[in-house]
Amino acid sequence: MALILSLTLGLAPFMPEPHLVGKVRWVLGGASGMEPMDYFDLVLHGGPWIYLILLLAIRINSHLKKSQVNSDKT
Repeated sequence: MALILSLTLGLAPFMPEPHLVGKVRWVLGGASGMEPMDYFDLVLHGGPWIYLILLLAIRINSHLKKSQVNSDKT
């Protein structure tokens, strides 16, 4: 579900470039002229990506803990 959200809401609208990419470029360029609605838009389109990254980090962490426990048993 997180991947679907990231690829749809996180990148929409797709043309001429993903909306999130434009917002990130704007922030990295100094964010001059950004209004509160633009920051909200950045959070709205970036939220699914942050959710996806957190889920992946949790899964990787639990996988590493399981492999560490298994290697300690042997």
